[in-house]
Amino acid sequence: MRANLSGTSFPSELRDLLQRRLGELEKQLLKKVSNLEQEKSQLSNATAAYRLKTESTLNALVERISELEKGGGDFKSPEQFKLSLPQRTNYLYGRITKTLPEMYAFTLCMWIKSSASPGVGTPFSYGVPGQANEIVLIEWGHNPIELLINDKVAQLPLEVRDGKWHHICISWTTRDGQWEAYQDGEKLGTGDNLAAWHPIKPGGVIILGQEQDVVGGRFDAGQAFVGELSQVNIWDRVLKPVEIQSIANCSSYLAGNVISWLSSNVEVFGRGAFKRPLEICLERLPNL
Repeated sequence: MRANLSGTSFPSELRDLLQRRLGELEKQLLKKVSNLEQEKSQLSNATAAYRLKTESTLNALVERISELEKGGGDFKSPEQFKLSLPQRTNYLYGRITKTLPEMYAFTLCMWIKSSASPGVGTPFSYGVPGQANEIVLIEWGHNPIELLINDKVAQLPLEVRDGKWHHICISWTTRDGQWEAYQDGEKLGTGDNLAAWHPIKPGGVIILGQEQDVVGGRFDAGQAFVGELSQVNIWDRVLKPVEIQSIANCSSYLAGNVISWLSSNVEVFGRGAFKRPLEICLERLPNL
């Protein structure tokens, strides 16, 4: 009887033991696979970060060598420089190293010089995750200059394709989506219902010279800016007309309280794009 009982219980105990061992081995294997996948992901991220750092360093070296070859000197003051983008490509551009906070109003001002045709391209674009066209200033083809906010569009009555320096400012407030457009200190247009009640989202990427199809990249050469930019400043409020006029007629310089035009804030990418010294008011108004 003992023999029969042990004979009937032993296979069941062995089966349970084997199942437990197999279960433990399966857990160990899954854990090992998970660890290997995590290590692979970390290695891939480290490789990508190293590649980006290397490319950034090489771009900086190429820019500095080109400046030395062409006699580029130090700027007289941190804001007295221009960004030059002389060709319509998808690899020449500037990038602002700072980003925007959440904003319920803003004023964007810049000096711009271009004779590109058709259309000067995209002097300014700000993209955030989920919305590459959070703020875009673009003139492409034979269309007028357009302001895009959250992919909503307003056409601006600005004309800057004569190869001369022009000072432009665009102000906007989320309240009723009201906007104003200034050129050389004069208000040329107003409107409303442009992305009304939409707050500008924070933490995005500011690109000078290219339109972003994804945040920070996927540029289209057909929409690239060709020309020169200087003193690109952003405030988190609507500037008063007298403030805009004083900047445009060179009676004062007002730095943006959100983004200010400083050499240390502007990175340049692509061989052929440069930062150059510029005394904007001497060139814009030589008789002063």
